[in-house]
Amino acid sequence: MWSIIANQICEATKTDFRIINKQPQAGGEINRAFRIDDGHTAFFVKLNEAGHPDMFRCEWNSLDHLGTTNTLQVPTPICSGSTLSGCFLVLDYFSFNGGTEHAWYVLGQQLAALHQSQHQPMYGWDEDNFLGLSIQPNTWHKKWSTFFAEQRIGWQLTLLEDQGIHFGDIDDIVTAVKQRLIHHQPSASLLHGDLWRGNVAFCDTQPVIFDPASYFGARETDIAMTELFGQFPHVFYQGYNTVWPLDSGYQGRRDLYNLYHLLNHVSHFGEPYREQASRCIYRITSN
Repeated sequence: MWSIIANQICEATKTDFRIINKQPQAGGEINRAFRIDDGHTAFFVKLNEAGHPDMFRCEWNSLDHLGTTNTLQVPTPICSGSTLSGCFLVLDYFSFNGGTEHAWYVLGQQLAALHQSQHQPMYGWDEDNFLGLSIQPNTWHKKWSTFFAEQRIGWQLTLLEDQGIHFGDIDDIVTAVKQRLIHHQPSASLLHGDLWRGNVAFCDTQPVIFDPASYFGARETDIAMTELFGQFPHVFYQGYNTVWPLDSGYQGRRDLYNLYHLLNHVSHFGEPYREQASRCIYRITSN
């Protein structure tokens, strides 16, 4: 596979690239990751099994959309492909360091600028994409309450039922979510879609976000996830609110939005997240 990756990089960059160094990198729970270089230029390579080329194609599409807004720094896709043994995505390489308070503040401002940069009259995306290994349905819909309740919560609950994991009557839970959002019809903003601390880093003082699962939806969903798995520093939210203050009632909707990611984590990682998801569903359906 590595010779194929090197040849693809040569074609994409119009250079004579040959892999001299190859170092494993922290790449999350889903993919294997490597830093490769020819002694001069480095690239970041993500690998997965042969059956997942669409996952990398969708990630490329999300990165392209985010990059065209000129609001946040994202990795540039270089090339992608598959072989009999696996599939790959090659991105430009960043050397990351710890973020200062000011860098986190700037990240908040830049995320707000992203959310303001593009709007659609409907919620969704031009294709279904992926949240981790799970398909993320994105059929366009006019009502946010219906889109989120059915294509996010209902969909995840159905995937879990297929695995033999039950959280109660799906229709009842979907109806409860829909009712909680029925009067909330926010702008359909371009989202990162999977914005937790592991998908943010800093290159010098410049924030960089990666591993998106983008679609057009309520901007609060991105903010909610920043509070779910290792909350972002307080200055991040200060920076965001200087550009576009959050709507009233956000705190009451946060659990709804984070339930989606909790259910997806149950699907991927099982028992450690099941109780947390159950408690979240109880709060939503009992109020």
